[in-house]
Amino acid sequence: MSGQSGRPNRGHGGATAAFEFILDNSLLLIAGALAALVWVNVNAPGYGRVSASLRFAVNDIAMVFFFGLATKEVVEAMLPGGPLSSVREGALPIFAAVGGMAAPAGIYLLSIRALGMPEIHSGWAIPCATDIAFSYLAARLIFPRGSPAIPFLLLLAIADDALGLLVLAVFYPSGALSPVMLGALLVPGMVLAWTMRRYGVENFWAYVCGPGVLSWLGLFYGGLHPALALVPIIPLMPHHKSDLRLFGRAATVRLFTLKQFADWWRAPVQFVLLGFGLVNAGVPLTAVGPVTWIVLASLVIGKPIGIVATSLLAEQFGFRRAAGLDLRTLVTLGMAAGIGFTVALFFAAAAFAPSPVLDQAKMGALLSFSAAFVAIAAGRVLGIKR
Repeated sequence: MSGQSGRPNRGHGGATAAFEFILDNSLLLIAGALAALVWVNVNAPGYGRVSASLRFAVNDIAMVFFFGLATKEVVEAMLPGGPLSSVREGALPIFAAVGGMAAPAGIYLLSIRALGMPEIHSGWAIPCATDIAFSYLAARLIFPRGSPAIPFLLLLAIADDALGLLVLAVFYPSGALSPVMLGALLVPGMVLAWTMRRYGVENFWAYVCGPGVLSWLGLFYGGLHPALALVPIIPLMPHHKSDLRLFGRAATVRLFTLKQFADWWRAPVQFVLLGFGLVNAGVPLTAVGPVTWIVLASLVIGKPIGIVATSLLAEQFGFRRAAGLDLRTLVTLGMAAGIGFTVALFFAAAAFAPSPVLDQAKMGALLSFSAAFVAIAAGRVLGIKR
């Protein structure tokens, strides 16, 4: 036996290393998306039945924990000593998110006007989206560990999605927006989380099952997307002000609630992303047309233009980039933000009735994944080393 001989079990070690590589690079997300593409083009009716049955469980419930982990990284970035700890630095990604929505929408509207296609004007919000999962994956492949570009992009993507959901509710209402229900459930959830923290509750399940559920119900019945339920709760979980492991500062501190949450959900969330790709990425390969290229160009070109331009403009008013976030990094992360995917698919379904135009728009949203390759290539050309 290897244990008796003193030699390591290479098979077990190799399997562990392979699993860690899969988790670290979110390969399960890519596998799910590829499986969906193959399935829908081989057996569309079968794929449609399965994806429809799973969509609510995956998109509205399971993805809560992915957004929770993304919020945890933003919270750590904004702790004292983190790259976004300054108010002037932390606000910059939010301004960048606004520019990253306005520029793609403007390019979309100018394109359809130039091409004489006013009948598709309702799709202007489709290229406003930034997909957190895929853009985060691209950022991790481009930037070194500890780079402020990663939390900057995460905060930008979260702000983008939050603003995008407001756009969805205001301009593409599927039901009545209810601020009363939102406030009646979300606010008590946040107050409960704050009270639990004050009285020393440290088990993260208590925050998930109590305040988290109230937040989910508030967003759901308030007309907003419940997948963001943990976004307002995560910052209220106990954490140490120096617990900045994400940025390479390994502090010897107690495992507080926020760290426990992240450690427990790190692997399960990758399987959530597998389901997410499987449920959302099924688009027929034949669904390519003018709307596809308009959506794709608006995302890939408009996102970096809007993000860089708005960031530079905000700096003129006293806001500043975090140390290490130079112009070449800003340009590259702007390109990574051009991945629209899931929220873009939501917008497409809300903007157009089932038709070839809808299929073309969804294909444009899916093909925006190519922005990852553009960003990776740009990072190499600009000398950004992982």
